[in-house]
Amino acid sequence: RLPRSARRKQLLAAAQEVFVAQGYHAAAMDDIAERAGVSKPVLYQHFPGKMELYLALLDTHCDAIVAKVHDAMRGTSDNKERVSASVRAYFDFVDHESEAFRLVFESDLRNDPAVRQRVERVEQGCIAAITDTIISDTGVSRAHAELLASGLVGAAETAAQFWLAGGRQVPKAEAEALVAALSWRGIASFPLQGESA
Repeated sequence: RLPRSARRKQLLAAAQEVFVAQGYHAAAMDDIAERAGVSKPVLYQHFPGKMELYLALLDTHCDAIVAKVHDAMRGTSDNKERVSASVRAYFDFVDHESEAFRLVFESDLRNDPAVRQRVERVEQGCIAAITDTIISDTGVSRAHAELLASGLVGAAETAAQFWLAGGRQVPKAEAEALVAALSWRGIASFPLQGESA
């Protein structure tokens, strides 16, 4: 018998494969149990239903992308590298072999309030991490910093998804560098606190 935490991890991995391949509506708890190699009662011991299982997976991946952007902000004091690292976080997320990004950005449940709330939390969490850095470095107001941060997040997310959907025609490192350069050229024009414009 697996410890509860290990079993939960196994079930989430199986569910992710099924949800990514089939979408939420077409996925069945029977399929997930079979993929995990467990009986349906074992699956239901850990997750009372398909929605709870889906939301647990969504939470895992939403937390991961927000943490990557936070790490990008905290990992260096070099703002150019911060921009590059935050762009890289999105490209890494969409390029991961698990295709977990589909659960966050392409869910067939985007209109469900619980799912929508989690997807919005990703956006808000990433924007908040970048906003705080912009405020501390430039001294602009929170409203201005949030608007700038939302532009950076939107550019990284949209470009990464476009790159993937277009068949990765530009090598990944080059694509990241292009988007980072675009973002950096914009944000670098704002003077640091203590510098004149």
